[in-house]
Amino acid sequence: MMVDDLLTPCSPGDLGAIELTWMDGPSDKIPEPIICMSDMLHSLSTTRPTVNTEDLFKIRKFTEDFGQES
Repeated sequence: MMVDDLLTPCSPGDLGAIELTWMDGPSDKIPEPIICMSDMLHSLSTTRPTVNTEDLFKIRKFTEDFGQES
């Protein structure tokens, strides 16, 4: 027997909606979002790099001086 008692994100004014924050809701009742390739491509096109060229140079230099590549 399958019971579907998971919570679904909705707008605050939706009929039957219960206002909860992510911290208030029970974690076992919040399903992981379904994502597809277009979601990933959109994310890649709108996300800025977190490491700049100067940082990469520093890491490369440190590896050459002290470590091994993994």
